[in-house]
Amino acid sequence: MSHGSKFAGFAFADVRAYEDEQMRASDPDALKELAARLRLSQMERRFTVEALQRRAGLGHTTVSQALNGRKMPSEATVIALARALGVDAGELLALRARGAGPRLSTEDVAFEQRYRDYIVERHSGLTIVGLDLSRPESACWPLDTAYLSLELASEAERGLPAPATTVERAEQALAGRRRVLIRGQAGSGKTTLLQWLAVTSGPDLVPFVLPLRTLVRHGGALPIPQYFLAATGCALASMQPKGWEDRLLSAGRGLLLVDGLDEVPKQQREHTRAWLWELIAAYPQARFLVTTRPSAVPERWLSGQEFTECTVRPMSRRDVLVFVQRWHRAAGASMELEESLKDVVRGQRDLSQLATTPLMCALVCALHRDRRGHLPRGRMELYEAALSMLLIRRDDEREVKAPEGIALDRHQAVQLLQRLAYWLIRNGQAEMEEETALSVIEDALPAMPTVAAQGDAQQVLGHLVSRSGLLRRPSADTIDFIHRTFQDYLGAKAAVESRDLGLLVRNAHDEQWEDVLRMAVAHARPAERGTLLRRLVARGDRTSKHRTRLHLVAMACLEQATELDPEVRATVEERTAAMLPPRTYDEATRLASVGPVILDLLPGPEGLLKDELVPVISIATELGGDAAMTFLKRFRTCDDPDVQSVLALEWRAFDTHDYTQDIIRHLSPGTRIAVRNRAELETIPSLPQQSDFYFSGNFSEEELLSVLNQHELRGLDICNNTALLDLDFVGMFGELRRIGLSGLPHVLTLSPLRGLPLTDLALTLTQPMELEMLDALPTLERANIDAPLTYRSMASLLRLPGLRELHLWQKSFTTTTLSGISSAARLELLSFPASDVPEASRGELAEMPALVRLQIHNQYVRLLADSPPLPHVSHLVLNAPLEHFDLTPVKTTFPGLRCLTLIARAPDNTVNLTSLADVDGLRVKVVNAGLLLGLDRFPPNAVTLTPRPRTQRPARGAGNCATSPHRPAGDTGRRYAHSASDRRTPWG
Repeated sequence: MSHGSKFAGFAFADVRAYEDEQMRASDPDALKELAARLRLSQMERRFTVEALQRRAGLGHTTVSQALNGRKMPSEATVIALARALGVDAGELLALRARGAGPRLSTEDVAFEQRYRDYIVERHSGLTIVGLDLSRPESACWPLDTAYLSLELASEAERGLPAPATTVERAEQALAGRRRVLIRGQAGSGKTTLLQWLAVTSGPDLVPFVLPLRTLVRHGGALPIPQYFLAATGCALASMQPKGWEDRLLSAGRGLLLVDGLDEVPKQQREHTRAWLWELIAAYPQARFLVTTRPSAVPERWLSGQEFTECTVRPMSRRDVLVFVQRWHRAAGASMELEESLKDVVRGQRDLSQLATTPLMCALVCALHRDRRGHLPRGRMELYEAALSMLLIRRDDEREVKAPEGIALDRHQAVQLLQRLAYWLIRNGQAEMEEETALSVIEDALPAMPTVAAQGDAQQVLGHLVSRSGLLRRPSADTIDFIHRTFQDYLGAKAAVESRDLGLLVRNAHDEQWEDVLRMAVAHARPAERGTLLRRLVARGDRTSKHRTRLHLVAMACLEQATELDPEVRATVEERTAAMLPPRTYDEATRLASVGPVILDLLPGPEGLLKDELVPVISIATELGGDAAMTFLKRFRTCDDPDVQSVLALEWRAFDTHDYTQDIIRHLSPGTRIAVRNRAELETIPSLPQQSDFYFSGNFSEEELLSVLNQHELRGLDICNNTALLDLDFVGMFGELRRIGLSGLPHVLTLSPLRGLPLTDLALTLTQPMELEMLDALPTLERANIDAPLTYRSMASLLRLPGLRELHLWQKSFTTTTLSGISSAARLELLSFPASDVPEASRGELAEMPALVRLQIHNQYVRLLADSPPLPHVSHLVLNAPLEHFDLTPVKTTFPGLRCLTLIARAPDNTVNLTSLADVDGLRVKVVNAGLLLGLDRFPPNAVTLTPRPRTQRPARGAGNCATSPHRPAGDTGRRYAHSASDRRTPWG
């Protein structure tokens, strides 16, 4: 395998391998040549320094120093400039390396070459489960053939105003990043990715593969760089030149591949973080890539050291099909079997959900071939069949007769393996010393005389390692399972047989025990299942810290409980009924934090009430991945507009191509579709509906014009864009009806909107705007403005004959008042902050007979007390009422009121409705109140509570003043802040 890589050290996707100049001194002319190359490219593309800054996302000083050759730019700066200039970064990085490179001794160079050869030899093979376990030497693929590029979901690029997720292949996702934490489920390919990086690191980088399971095995301190090779069992450790690792890491040429934070005992993880911080402090230029299971450490656990977090996504259907093809080619299986399995994976949803990691996909391939095209259904059946194949059938059917002198039947092998698995689970370890494994086997042999008669513990363990296909030796003196899945399956069986139900319950809050719990319920007898689930629920009742997780894990376990006391099942379901389905975004966020297990428990869309639909699907959009997308496909034809909106706006955590094909293309025509990155931008021309889009990010005028249809576009949002300098191009869309503008700091005029047939305008801007141009928008019906206005009277804003709705926010009143509002004679809906309305303007509201809907924010006590009666207002929203506020003035000021919405500031607010109980026909909606007084004085169904009490299950849509789940106006949460035009009122 070649030492070069198209992503030399952290996936420089557009970088060729560096020039191999190991014995070089720092070249003072290289910096000058690098600067000259950059200036030449700048001139060829006619970029100003300012334009280059914006395109590269760099500061003025950084760009100037790079162009003038005053200071050696960092690798990240060189890559950013190369991309902005559209040139190959490889040659530029080679120049930088020449200019910054240290002088290496002959001894260093010789050892480094030998070490590289060792790394390639050690890590260039990949064991594929089930490929051919009767001949272990045939179960190893060359990494070149076996490696399948993973997809990583990573955080937003620096400079975006809100968190976002970008899904890219590993080569692109890791490009230019110096420190990365990769999260991935068991078997998702994290370790294989590290092998790939180690073997393909370019000549300017030297990898150190550091499996934490090995480093923490002895329980002592984690090694310093001097002992990296010795601690990982490298045979070249004794030949390492003195100080070589220090020189290497100090020069920024070291690539530390730290594998398996989740395999460190929980009590040692903080110590591991401190070890990483020490290494970073000592060698800030070195590169770090760390892997872990998703929930082993909290989000941003390493953010203090500028780590970017990436998540390994499940294999897409395309990846699975590629893997199936490669597997069958390597195994020499027939094309008929290959095509048959592809059809099964495409057609059986439960099976396709299982085969989303390289491990499980390989296992499915092996079982399918082994069973001549017939596969078991369900997770436990799949594991059971896998054990049967791996332990017994392969040797029996190939007439392999006890080559080590040991012959175990399936039951005997399982008994021994599950003892080893259970020891690892109980001790929170991923691998064990061979001496410990021998001790476990020795303890078991007296109760297994048939096995003991065949050989001692050493022979039995040797047989299990070589013949079971489930154990391996990661080093000469350690044993582990080929995958944690089988360890959990066998350990759960041992726990049940040992009657250690208490131990299972005590550890049920730990994410590492989740699969063990679920499999234990499957292994247990009916009475044991009942006992286990009752104890799990009882612990959840007692422990508020872990209550949500414990109760949801209990609910997830029901899937495996084929026979169970109905009373126990009812008890578990009763606890989760208090959480499922969610009714608010806060509830959805808490449930999403539990992890993918929640997807197994969510219903829908059938049977869900109006206020449950969006919170339920928001859990799946938060989690992302193929399982979540499969869940969302059930909602794609739901006719609820809020569901359609969320599906089209919240798809950052999914594969762009697959989500476009499976979700976006099936949405209702006219649904507004979010676009946040180039991959999503490129899907637009293929969409059947191209009438409404929400763009967030630095898209250029040229990019927008290249994908938008001038004759079809009806709605457009442009947000968080620092690249646009004007809106001149918008005038080309002659059919545009709605536009929302937010976060455009360089746009200083709205004059290009003149003459467009707009009916809806939404502005959320920080720079002052002159809105006299609104006179040229005679068709405008709705305006939503949160921007500093440059005139004092509302009259100039309201000379619009068709204006029906006006929403004004705090920034609009910097220099403007409501003076002149009465000139909007046809205004039907007005929303404004009460604190900014002088007394002189309140009387004008009484002169607006068409005004039937009013929404008032913040401090409206004085306004209600001092305002003249407004009998024409029938719908009123009071946003954030004060504690125990007397609502009596509402009756006086609004004698014609028919629908009142009260939005509490916090869940612990008290709202007293007593004074309104005698208003005939009044419907009241109370949002987010902690304590509600006077409710008993109202007729049934006259008062609606949001969130709805769990005991209340009205008919779909019943009892709501609003036509959709309420979103508090002005809420700045990420899920609501899609654009200025999303600042809705409670009546829709």
